Parts: sequence; C-alpha cells; structure tokens
Amino acid sequence: MRISVVDVGSNTVRLVVADAEGGVPLPVHTAKWRLRLSEHVRPGSDIPEEDVERLVAAVGEASRTAGRWGAAGPVAFATAVVRAAPNRHEVLRAVRSRTGVELCTLPGEVEAELTFLGARRWMGWRSGPLALLDIGGGSLEVAFGRGRLPDFVASLPLGAGRLTHEFLQEADPPTPEQLRGLRRKVRHQLRDVAARIRWEGPRTAVATSRTFQQLGRLCGAAPGRHGPFMERQLHRADLRAAIERLAALPAAERARLPGISAPRAAQSLAGAVVGHTAMKLTGLKTVSVCPWAIREGVLLRHIEDGPSWWAEINRLNEAPPPNPVPLRIASATS
Repeated sequence: MRISVVDVGSNTVRLVVADAEGGVPLPVHTAKWRLRLSEHVRPGSDIPEEDVERLVAAVGEASRTAGRWGAAGPVAFATAVVRAAPNRHEVLRAVRSRTGVELCTLPGEVEAELTFLGARRWMGWRSGPLALLDIGGGSLEVAFGRGRLPDFVASLPLGAGRLTHEFLQEADPPTPEQLRGLRRKVRHQLRDVAARIRWEGPRTAVATSRTFQQLGRLCGAAPGRHGPFMERQLHRADLRAAIERLAALPAAERARLPGISAPRAAQSLAGAVVGHTAMKLTGLKTVSVCPWAIREGVLLRHIEDGPSWWAEINRLNEAPPPNPVPLRIASATS
C-alpha cells in the first residue's frame, strides 16, 4: 500500500509519499513548496487572497505529485497558521473545490497526539515514559505518555513565528527589553504544563520540528546529510549560549550560522527562547532531536487505525474557528 500526506505549515507545504508494508511508513518521495505564510499573516488575521492562491496551487501540485508516485489522494492537514485564521473555512473550501483535496485543520491537542505517536515509534519502548516538545510557527505542542498515545497533551500559543511578530519586529537585532518581554510571556504560558512534566519525571525527552532540528545543528549536532539514524541531542546549556549568539545578530546574518536557514532566520531566536525556557522549566537538561514528528504520526495512525479516524478529524472542521486560549490540556484517546 502506498499512501501520502500533505502538511500545510507556517512556512512550507510538505508532501511525503510512503510505502506502508509491514506497518512502517517508508518514504519513497518527499517534496516541499515554500509559502512563508508566517511572514505574511499576523496571528489571528485573515490569510490574504494572494497567499490563498499560492496555498491552493501548492496543495494541487502536491496532490498531482502524489498521484504520479502511485499514491491515492493525500491525507492533508494544516496547522496553526490556517487554524487560527478567521477565514479558515473559506481557505479550506477553496482548496477542496479547486484541487479535490479535503484539507482540514488539526486542533493543537491532536497535533501533539500525532507528533507523540511518531516520536514514540521512532524512539521505541525502551525510552520509557516520554516527554515531547514541538515548536511550530504558530504554537508549541507538549505531550507526555507511557504508551502508544500520550496521557496528556497541551497546545500553547508559543510558536516561533507568532512570538517573532509579537515581540521581535521593531528592532533587528532585538533590544534586551524585547527579549525580557518574550521570556516573561513564555514562562507565564508554560508554568502549569512544566509543573506537570516535572511531576511525571520522564525517562526520555524528545524535541521534534524543523526549529529544533536547526537549533540542534547550531549547537553542534550532526548535519542532516549524515542521515536520520545519527543520534542528535540538544543540551540546555548549549541552547542558552545559542540565544546570546542569535540575539547579537540581525536576522539576515543569522542565516550564515550552522543549521539556520534563511527562511527561518528571523524566527530562530524566538524558537531558541521557547526551547530553552521549556527545557529549564520542565527540568530537562538534554533532549533527543527526533526526525519523526506529525507527518509520520499521521501516516502511522492511518496505517494502524484505518481511514475512519481521519473522517472524525474532518468533522471537527465544521465547528467555527477556536478562540485562542493560553492553555489546553486534554486526555488523549486511542
């Protein structure tokens, strides 16, 4: 069986085509289309018409590419940047009517659950009680669990792109006052979730997302060309030093640092602050940078539970866009 998934994120549309023999999603083709929605859409604002056009074109091309690789219509989802947009329903209808792809938005808690599943499968059962951190453009997902799915999840409005818009736009590089304001916001939002993680005492902690991968490379982890099976860790002390390094440079110059790509250079500092603060408040000195995340979680759930669970996710899109809340914790269901 060959399946595909399309992920509409804050910066890119990503396609993964995978073979699912033996219950393991083995990628046969990946592709991405750069949108940089986080640069054009302020948190809580409509997605402009020209960006909707680019999004529709990218999803359409991703669907055609999946077909050329022998996969059926892709499982397609969008994360925080579309989820929080007041014109979310218009965007989803435009994609559906013009491409035939049933794009849906995932609640933050579902993002965390699926990302946890991907990380759990990659890390294996020997990792024991597992804590997860995932920094996106619009939100931070946190999860903890002992089994296949997490015992609790939280989705917080602490995405690297969102916080860059909110705190780091007026000066480049930012002022000390801007950084202090950013840290205060992150500490306040993370307080309750961090207390839960400390209380649970995870055996293993993992960090997923492109933001953490780039920060890991900046802090000395092996480059991507060494392959996914190379063990990569991110130490809190190294991340603290990286914040000082990033904060001293304008965004354009950060792109010259190891691992920091030009499209993510502006938000790399906010991502580093979120990552460091999360590790400090949860008491984590080291996290493993995990290559499997939400896309692999979607593929695994599709393989293991069949298409019915995705139909339930699609029904959630009939509800109006959610009002942002500082903390949401929910028990995961299998």
